[in-house]
Amino acid sequence: MNLYNQRILVIGLGKTGIAAIRFLAGRGAKVVATDEKPLEELKGAVDDLERLHLEVEFARYDPDVLSGLDMIIPSPGVPPSNVLLSEAARRKILILSEIEIAYRFLKPPMIAITGTNGKTTTTTLIGKILSMEGKNVFVGGNIGNPLIGYIDGKQDDDYVVVEVSSFQLQWVQQFRPYISILLNTTCDHVDYHGTFEAYRMTKEMVFKNQTQGDIAILNGDEPNAMDLAEKLTADVLFFSSMKQVSKGMFPDGDRLVYRSSDGMREDYPIDMIKIPGLHNVENVMAAVMAARSCGCLPANIVRAIEDFKGIAHRIEFVEEKRGVVFYDDSKGTNVGAVVRALETFSRPIILLLGGRDKEGDFETLSPLIKEKVKELVLFGEARSKINDLIGGMVKTTPVATLKEAIETAYRHSVTGDVVLLSPGCASFDEFSNYRDRGNFFKDTVRNL
Repeated sequence: MNLYNQRILVIGLGKTGIAAIRFLAGRGAKVVATDEKPLEELKGAVDDLERLHLEVEFARYDPDVLSGLDMIIPSPGVPPSNVLLSEAARRKILILSEIEIAYRFLKPPMIAITGTNGKTTTTTLIGKILSMEGKNVFVGGNIGNPLIGYIDGKQDDDYVVVEVSSFQLQWVQQFRPYISILLNTTCDHVDYHGTFEAYRMTKEMVFKNQTQGDIAILNGDEPNAMDLAEKLTADVLFFSSMKQVSKGMFPDGDRLVYRSSDGMREDYPIDMIKIPGLHNVENVMAAVMAARSCGCLPANIVRAIEDFKGIAHRIEFVEEKRGVVFYDDSKGTNVGAVVRALETFSRPIILLLGGRDKEGDFETLSPLIKEKVKELVLFGEARSKINDLIGGMVKTTPVATLKEAIETAYRHSVTGDVVLLSPGCASFDEFSNYRDRGNFFKDTVRNL
């Protein structure tokens, strides 16, 4: 792919946008950069680019910037309905995601993980297993280190393990991982994609270009899994927590059974998994099959899983105070994640729910709330909407801020309760991202 002298617009000056600008400028592209925020609010990013002596034209966030462009690279989170992208599509300007550009220059084989929930856990775990095997591995993508930032290095790793979001898959063409994993699809980002069906189909783009010799790992419990598998040319493996599968992995008593494509059977102890929840059993099964497909030995897989303690802000134990345990699930930004968090606990739960709504289907939480939740504490912009939908089926307390929610939950708790932050919403009403929200939760809990 020749980028020299191409006039390319990068939309968004976050971490991915900056990495894309550096990559494009290094290959002789004429880079134009823009962001919804005014430049004075992006001083840090602008200063970083100027220190690197990169020639970048900063432009107003206006359709006029589209004149004379050869290509657009939108940062993750810029929706197709965005005024610049919708006008660019009308003008038939090429739009590609950062992972598509990076893929075209990538040398090592790629393992790509997508899904509504569990992406970061599974991506991190696969990286740890490969490292335990002695493989050199890059772990990145949507997990924190943009793939395009890896391309200018030596690229001497055995594998790259990449978390991929639906935002990134929206604009791929040739992107083709060696192993593609779709963990699950539940209602999320409808505000971005327009409909759940559009969101699901975008997730399935991770398999689009795979051919024979590639590996596709699907959740066998998803309603459309079998229909999807019939469309794929890659070797398909399933994981299921509900039934046995002929090719793939499933629980059987105190073991996880793996049946490979060539009929081989292996057993793994379930108690090797130290992170709570059935959803993490599913994440582990997907990771095991990816690792075995890369030649990792079962003993090294077990050792890595036994050592894996999970990731921050994903049903993360924070502290116990006077017999009340606090868990941070700030990464649970959709209703499906809340379901998984609630299913993890058998003790009474005080659930902190709220933030900025992403068109979540909160009514689907009703059965679990009646079964497991003793009190709902609703906070943030979405509190009134959530209250209208599911408030009152258990004791419900709406408050304005997360701090008030934490303090209220603590006052109302008794020994044996779980106080669970699993907000089911984005954080942007009060925090810059889910990490800031989770860290605020942990700090506040520790100072109660």
